[in-house]
Amino acid sequence: MSEFPASGVATPPPPATHASPLYPLRLTINGEAYTLEVESTVSLLDLLRDRLQLTGTKKGCDHGQCGACTVLVDGRRINSCLTLAVMQQGADITTVEGLANGDALHRLQQAFIAKDALQCGYCTPGQLCSAQGLINEGQACTRDQVRELMSGNICRCGAYPQITDAVMTVLEQTQGPPDASEPSPGHWTPGTVPA
Repeated sequence: MSEFPASGVATPPPPATHASPLYPLRLTINGEAYTLEVESTVSLLDLLRDRLQLTGTKKGCDHGQCGACTVLVDGRRINSCLTLAVMQQGADITTVEGLANGDALHRLQQAFIAKDALQCGYCTPGQLCSAQGLINEGQACTRDQVRELMSGNICRCGAYPQITDAVMTVLEQTQGPPDASEPSPGHWTPGTVPA
Protein backbone atom coordinates (compact mmCIF):
# COMPACT_ATOMS: atom_id res chain seq x y z
CA MET A 1 0.00 0.00 0.00
CA SER A 2 1.34 3.45 -0.96
CA GLU A 3 1.96 6.20 1.58
CA PHE A 4 0.96 8.82 -0.99
CA PRO A 5 -2.63 9.93 -1.53
CA ALA A 6 -4.34 8.78 -4.70
CA SER A 7 -3.22 11.97 -6.51
CA GLY A 8 0.42 10.87 -6.24
CA VAL A 9 1.47 14.11 -4.53
CA ALA A 10 3.17 13.89 -1.15
CA THR A 11 1.61 15.80 1.69
CA PRO A 12 3.99 18.40 3.11
CA PRO A 13 5.10 17.82 6.68
CA PRO A 14 3.13 19.71 9.33
CA PRO A 15 4.66 23.06 10.30
CA ALA A 16 6.90 23.08 13.34
CA THR A 17 4.93 23.76 16.47
CA HIS A 18 7.77 25.33 18.45
CA ALA A 19 10.00 28.21 17.51
CA SER A 20 13.69 28.25 18.29
CA PRO A 21 14.44 30.12 21.50
CA LEU A 22 15.84 33.63 21.15
CA TYR A 23 18.88 34.87 23.04
CA PRO A 24 19.67 38.49 23.91
CA LEU A 25 22.72 39.86 22.14
CA ARG A 26 24.46 43.20 22.51
CA LEU A 27 27.00 44.22 19.90
CA THR A 28 28.65 47.36 18.66
CA ILE A 29 28.79 47.26 14.88
CA ASN A 30 30.61 50.00 13.01
CA GLY A 31 30.37 52.22 16.09
CA GLU A 32 26.62 51.74 16.57
CA ALA A 33 25.22 49.82 19.57
CA TYR A 34 22.72 47.05 18.82
CA THR A 35 20.52 45.09 21.19
CA LEU A 36 19.10 42.06 19.40
CA GLU A 37 17.41 38.74 19.99
CA VAL A 38 18.72 35.90 17.84
CA GLU A 39 18.54 32.14 17.57
CA SER A 40 21.60 30.28 18.77
CA THR A 41 22.22 28.90 15.26
CA VAL A 42 22.57 32.24 13.43
CA SER A 43 26.09 32.91 12.16
CA LEU A 44 27.58 36.36 12.53
CA LEU A 45 27.63 36.58 8.73
CA ASP A 46 23.89 35.88 8.43
CA LEU A 47 23.13 38.35 11.22
CA LEU A 48 25.08 41.08 9.45
CA ARG A 49 23.74 40.42 5.94
CA ASP A 50 20.20 39.15 6.46
CA ARG A 51 19.05 40.82 9.65
CA LEU A 52 20.99 44.08 9.71
CA GLN A 53 21.25 44.59 5.93
CA LEU A 54 25.02 45.16 6.10
CA THR A 55 25.59 43.42 2.78
CA GLY A 56 29.18 44.54 2.18
CA THR A 57 30.39 41.39 3.92
CA LYS A 58 30.08 38.63 1.32
CA LYS A 59 29.03 35.01 1.64
CA GLY A 60 31.49 33.08 -0.49
CA CYS A 61 32.02 29.47 0.50
CA ASP A 62 30.21 29.53 3.88
CA HIS A 63 32.93 27.14 5.14
CA GLY A 64 35.73 29.51 6.18
CA GLN A 65 37.90 28.72 3.17
CA CYS A 66 37.69 31.86 1.00
CA GLY A 67 37.85 34.87 3.36
CA ALA A 68 35.06 36.81 1.59
CA CYS A 69 33.22 37.11 4.91
CA THR A 70 36.18 38.50 6.90
CA VAL A 71 35.24 41.14 9.47
CA LEU A 72 37.05 42.59 12.46
CA VAL A 73 35.96 41.55 15.95
CA ASP A 74 37.64 43.64 18.61
CA GLY A 75 40.23 44.58 15.96
CA ARG A 76 41.08 40.99 15.00
CA ARG A 77 40.07 39.44 11.71
CA ILE A 78 37.73 36.47 11.69
CA ASN A 79 35.65 34.58 9.16
CA SER A 80 32.13 35.63 10.12
CA CYS A 81 30.64 32.49 8.56
CA LEU A 82 32.43 30.34 11.16
CA THR A 83 31.25 32.05 14.32
CA LEU A 84 27.82 32.14 15.84
CA ALA A 85 26.47 35.60 16.53
CA VAL A 86 25.72 34.75 20.18
CA MET A 87 29.43 33.94 20.70
CA GLN A 88 30.28 37.60 20.08
CA GLN A 89 28.31 39.02 23.04
CA GLY A 90 29.61 42.52 23.80
CA ALA A 91 32.06 42.55 20.88
CA ASP A 92 33.04 45.54 18.78
CA ILE A 93 32.57 44.49 15.14
CA THR A 94 33.81 46.37 12.10
CA THR A 95 32.59 45.49 8.63
CA VAL A 96 33.70 47.05 5.36
CA GLU A 97 30.91 49.61 5.79
CA GLY A 98 32.60 50.79 8.98
CA LEU A 99 36.07 51.39 7.53
CA ALA A 100 35.27 54.68 5.79
CA ASN A 101 34.53 57.81 7.76
CA GLY A 102 31.37 59.07 6.08
CA ASP A 103 32.30 59.99 2.51
CA ALA A 104 36.03 59.91 3.30
CA LEU A 105 37.47 56.57 2.25
CA HIS A 106 39.73 54.65 4.62
CA ARG A 107 43.41 54.72 3.63
CA LEU A 108 43.23 51.03 2.66
CA GLN A 109 40.27 51.73 0.38
CA GLN A 110 42.21 54.60 -1.19
CA ALA A 111 45.26 52.37 -1.67
CA PHE A 112 43.18 49.57 -3.25
CA ILE A 113 41.84 52.08 -5.77
CA ALA A 114 45.25 53.66 -6.44
CA LYS A 115 46.94 50.27 -6.93
CA ASP A 116 44.03 48.78 -8.92
CA ALA A 117 43.77 46.02 -6.32
CA LEU A 118 40.36 44.80 -7.41
CA GLN A 119 38.69 43.47 -10.50
CA CYS A 120 35.23 42.00 -9.94
CA GLY A 121 35.22 43.33 -6.37
CA TYR A 122 33.52 40.36 -4.71
CA CYS A 123 36.47 39.56 -2.44
CA THR A 124 37.38 43.20 -1.81
CA PRO A 125 35.40 43.73 1.45
CA GLY A 126 37.03 40.67 3.01
CA GLN A 127 40.44 41.65 1.65
CA LEU A 128 40.08 45.15 3.14
CA CYS A 129 39.02 43.87 6.57
CA SER A 130 41.76 41.24 6.53
CA ALA A 131 44.34 43.86 5.58
CA GLN A 132 43.22 46.11 8.44
CA GLY A 133 43.40 43.16 10.82
CA LEU A 134 46.89 42.37 9.55
CA ILE A 135 47.94 45.95 10.25
CA ASN A 136 46.32 45.81 13.71
CA GLU A 137 48.16 42.56 14.51
CA GLY A 138 51.53 44.15 13.65
CA GLN A 139 52.91 40.87 12.30
CA ALA A 140 53.82 41.94 8.75
CA CYS A 141 56.71 44.10 7.59
CA THR A 142 57.64 42.60 4.23
CA ARG A 143 55.83 41.70 1.00
CA ASP A 144 56.34 38.00 1.72
CA GLN A 145 54.79 38.37 5.17
CA VAL A 146 51.81 40.29 3.76
CA ARG A 147 51.27 37.61 1.12
CA GLU A 148 51.49 34.83 3.69
CA LEU A 149 49.28 36.51 6.27
CA MET A 150 46.66 37.43 3.65
CA SER A 151 46.66 33.93 2.16
CA GLY A 152 43.32 33.08 3.77
CA ASN A 153 41.61 35.54 1.42
CA ILE A 154 41.02 34.17 -2.06
CA CYS A 155 40.87 36.46 -5.11
CA ARG A 156 39.59 34.46 -8.04
CA CYS A 157 40.50 37.30 -10.43
CA GLY A 158 44.15 37.05 -9.41
CA ALA A 159 44.74 40.61 -8.18
CA TYR A 160 47.21 39.39 -5.52
CA PRO A 161 50.20 41.54 -6.62
CA GLN A 162 48.08 44.70 -6.57
CA ILE A 163 46.49 43.75 -3.22
CA THR A 164 49.98 43.26 -1.78
CA ASP A 165 51.07 46.62 -3.25
CA ALA A 166 48.08 48.35 -1.63
CA VAL A 167 48.70 46.80 1.78
CA MET A 168 52.42 47.60 1.60
CA THR A 169 51.60 51.22 0.73
CA VAL A 170 49.52 51.57 3.90
CA LEU A 171 52.05 49.68 6.02
CA GLU A 172 54.78 52.05 4.83
CA GLN A 173 52.55 55.06 5.62
CA THR A 174 51.97 53.81 9.16
CA GLN A 175 55.26 52.04 9.96
CA GLY A 176 57.75 53.55 7.53
CA PRO A 177 59.65 51.61 4.89
CA PRO A 178 60.62 48.04 5.79
CA ASP A 179 64.09 47.67 7.26
CA ALA A 180 65.66 44.39 6.19
CA SER A 181 68.12 44.48 9.11
CA GLU A 182 65.34 44.38 11.72
CA PRO A 183 63.77 41.06 12.63
CA SER A 184 60.07 40.81 11.96
CA PRO A 185 57.81 41.61 14.92
CA GLY A 186 56.16 38.89 16.96
CA HIS A 187 56.67 35.21 16.44
CA TRP A 188 55.69 34.94 12.80
CA THR A 189 56.73 31.70 11.14
CA PRO A 190 56.43 31.21 7.38
CA GLY A 191 53.60 28.81 6.58
CA THR A 192 51.42 29.90 9.49
CA VAL A 193 48.70 32.46 10.01
CA PRO A 194 48.13 33.76 13.54
CA ALA A 195 44.77 32.70 14.95
